[in-house]
Amino acid sequence: MALGQLAGALGLAKGTVHGLLRTLQEVGFVDQDPASGHYLVGVDLLHLGSVSLDLNELRSISLNWVDTLAARTGEEARIAAYRGGEVVIAHHVFRAGPGAQVIDTGSVVPLHASALGKVLLAYDPGAARSIVGRTLDPLTFRTVTDRPQLVRELADVRDAGWAASVEEVEPELAGIAAPVRDRGGYVVAAVGVDGPVERICDARLGPRADLVDHVVRIARSISRVLGHGRDA
Repeated sequence: MALGQLAGALGLAKGTVHGLLRTLQEVGFVDQDPASGHYLVGVDLLHLGSVSLDLNELRSISLNWVDTLAARTGEEARIAAYRGGEVVIAHHVFRAGPGAQVIDTGSVVPLHASALGKVLLAYDPGAARSIVGRTLDPLTFRTVTDRPQLVRELADVRDAGWAASVEEVEPELAGIAAPVRDRGGYVVAAVGVDGPVERICDARLGPRADLVDHVVRIARSISRVLGHGRDA
């Protein structure tokens, strides 16, 4: 909103409102669009009351549940959080079986192409703002690089409560992820599984319903540990 609109809505002088806005900007509760000069709600206000977890805390809290997800699905399992413009893996569990595997803890995955990233883009205002004006890199021929298409997909993620990525990060690789919420209902992380398309998807390249169910259940279990859904 413009300064004049805010002043009119509040019934205050423009100078008074401008002073209040400057204070709110300093603490991160209000942002100002550099092009139009209009004001909008700041990211820090949207996170007010949320649990502040560092990645070590997140790993400690979710360790057993991510291990359980890997065991139940037979696939690699990860939990990640949005930090400094990136999706950072807090804990990674290998898929059981032969073959060389590399631990991913501490590494990053793309926001716009991975299932973990899409969950955070769909629910975390900071993550969503971080890609405004940025080019969406085509990592594979299936990566969504059209911004309106991505916005529609993120709306579907919010409706469904989980996200999928099929050959968007790497060819023949698919993933499923769901949001982890804190006591206040804020999404603070995403948990999910990754693996070859033939194991993660059905014949129509849709995520297998049983895997989606496992991922969503584990996400809810971790959320309960953080206080979401429990009585005050």
